Amino acid sequence: MEREFSKFTPEERYVKRLEKSKPIADAFFAWVDSLTALPKSLLGEAVTYAKNQRVYLNNVFLDGKLEISNNRCERSVKPFVQGRKAWLFSNTPDGAEASSAMFSIIETAKENGLNPFQYVKFLLEEIPSLSTNDDLTAFLPWSNTLPDWCRMPTPSGKVPGDSNV
Repeated sequence: MEREFSKFTPEERYVKRLEKSKPIADAFFAWVDSLTALPKSLLGEAVTYAKNQRVYLNNVFLDGKLEISNNRCERSVKPFVQGRKAWLFSNTPDGAEASSAMFSIIETAKENGLNPFQYVKFLLEEIPSLSTNDDLTAFLPWSNTLPDWCRMPTPSGKVPGDSNV
């Protein structure tokens, strides 16, 4: 059902989830509540786990913007897991902190549809010329004022804002 719902707006997805998915979830948890199993058995542990996770699983019915899986989150931390061995050679806490800041900037840029290389290049070229009183809001990855050349091409291969789009 979630694949079908993915083409809807968050508001439509919210309504569809309440209409189609919530009755299934409610029936599942009613069934879980009806089970009697020894607490230390595999079934008992599964029942306890399901009951303990119910409040978190039901969060998806609160807002159509919420995703039903954490795959996006898992993909965004993958570079950190892959880089773990390389970071053994971050010889200082400052080096490790700089690496973590850079990875945070890159992953946030990706999530906001930016080309990470172009975005970091833009930041490195523009931020040094700012004064301490300047507002950095225009440099945030979700800012609408970022130059178009920082953005990833659309599926058609065009960069948003390009005159040929």
